[in-house]
Amino acid sequence: MKLKNILITVNDMETSIAFYKELFGLDVILYQEGNVILTEGLVLQDRNVWNNFLGKDIIPENNASALYFEETDMQAFVKKLEHYNRKIQYVNPCMAHDWGRCAIRFYDPDGNLIEVGAPKQD
Repeated sequence: MKLKNILITVNDMETSIAFYKELFGLDVILYQEGNVILTEGLVLQDRNVWNNFLGKDIIPENNASALYFEETDMQAFVKKLEHYNRKIQYVNPCMAHDWGRCAIRFYDPDGNLIEVGAPKQD
C-alpha cells in the first residue's frame, strides 16, 4: 500500500487554486467536478462535496494537521507572503526552532494549516 494524495476541503476552488499556484508553484493536473488534483499530490475538494459525503460539519482552523513545505529561501518566501494579494492569517511568524530550522505557520484561505520550513542543513 502507498499513500497517493492528501485531500483538503475548500470553499472557493478558484481562490484555492490561485493560492497554491501563486505561493507554492503548484499546477492543476486534473480538474473534475468538485475535485482538483494539483502537482505534488495535493487534492482540493469542494467543501460541499465533503460535507455531503461525511454528513458532518468541517471545522476550519482545527490545527489537527498541517501541510508541510520546505523552502530554501525563507526570507524571499516571507516577503512573498507579505505582498500576497489576500491577507494571510498567521499562526506564528518565521522563527528559529531548537532543532536549528526556521519555520512559519499560517492558514490557507479555508483554514487549512500550512507550515513552511527551511530544509535541514547537514
